Amino acid sequence: MCLQKWFVGFFVGFVALGGWSEVSVTNLVVAQRPGTKLVDISYDVSNTDTNPVTVSLIVQDGESAVACPSVTGDVGAGVTSGSGKSIVWDGGADASGLFLVNATFSIAAVSGGGISSGDYLVVDLSGGTAATSYPVSYLDAVPSGGWSDAHKTTKLVLRRIPAGSFTMGSPSDELGRDSDETQHSVTLSDDFYMGVFELTQRQWELVMGDKPSQYKADKYPVERVSYNDIRGTSNGTDWPANGNVDATSFMGKLRQRTGLAELDLPTEAQWEYACRAGTIRAYNDQTKNDGEGSDCLTSGSGTDANLEPLGVYYMNDPGHEANVGTKQANAWGLYDMHGNVWEWCLDWYGTYPETVTDPTGATSGSYRVRRGGGWNSHARDCRSAIRGYSSPGSHYFSIGFRVCSAPLVIE
Repeated sequence: MCLQKWFVGFFVGFVALGGWSEVSVTNLVVAQRPGTKLVDISYDVSNTDTNPVTVSLIVQDGESAVACPSVTGDVGAGVTSGSGKSIVWDGGADASGLFLVNATFSIAAVSGGGISSGDYLVVDLSGGTAATSYPVSYLDAVPSGGWSDAHKTTKLVLRRIPAGSFTMGSPSDELGRDSDETQHSVTLSDDFYMGVFELTQRQWELVMGDKPSQYKADKYPVERVSYNDIRGTSNGTDWPANGNVDATSFMGKLRQRTGLAELDLPTEAQWEYACRAGTIRAYNDQTKNDGEGSDCLTSGSGTDANLEPLGVYYMNDPGHEANVGTKQANAWGLYDMHGNVWEWCLDWYGTYPETVTDPTGATSGSYRVRRGGGWNSHARDCRSAIRGYSSPGSHYFSIGFRVCSAPLVIE
């Protein structure tokens, strides 16, 4: 890695959290320590409501965003207002092999506890493509009256999912099962956030400025978006080597405007864990079989009474996808985990490991995983354990995604 030259700027984040608050970041100075790959960053931060702030470091190399988890100092949650704040970034650990010529360093700061606060993370996208920042706030509960249309169009809502262990895959006697669903024990050691809804067409348009879907409606899930559109065709293809994305990709723009570098697609393990929400049968209907879920009733093309209340699929679809959130949510309040559109995951498709903690998928491959089934899928292809895969450049009218946070430590 070579850090040669910087064009230094700053980023100001605003958020309403228990009242309106203005956070400002000034006097950003960046310098590489001579003869090392360590970078010293200093800045001043102020907050009008006197609450601590959550600080994120954002590094971009031209059009590509560089993940920078190897940071110490005044970064993360709990940073108090003041001058002379300092961060040390280990560029050698996070950008090994990269040649950073025109690296831009930015600081994002939001009032309050950042990702460690609240059961729901809400991003206000209403500023659209012209916005330099998207306000981020947190809720402890679903609003009275439920989620509004705004939460499916101009706001993005993610639910905090608790760390835990589960059995991934399907038992050998599950109807409709495929041979690549070998059961194995998985532990996810950190909490993470998962989209309450599949990303909608209006939300995509506000971030990216275009309407790629074949079947168009604001509250339909976005489709005909590839893995590469979401993460990028350069650094965004590196998973699982690192979590970098291209600055011009959906995730690159969302990270830049929120200051939340953890936002990404879910891993395949995160996806299935969030889908099941404690259930162990084919579908995540927690009201059935003492919370175990419900069984798949057909391996063919027929109607599945157990799937009907949970998802839009081949036997009940209107000839295309449907508005998000019209079916029954799972125990964690996530909608459309069965059907509507398939959902991209981070992982390369590959053989499952045995007992594993925080899996990131195969180290390489030709296809990226998609999960959950779509509106044109038969019931067996909408089970919690079903695994699909497609080329990362594919654009299909039945594949979309939901936003997740990367694994994070809740302080």
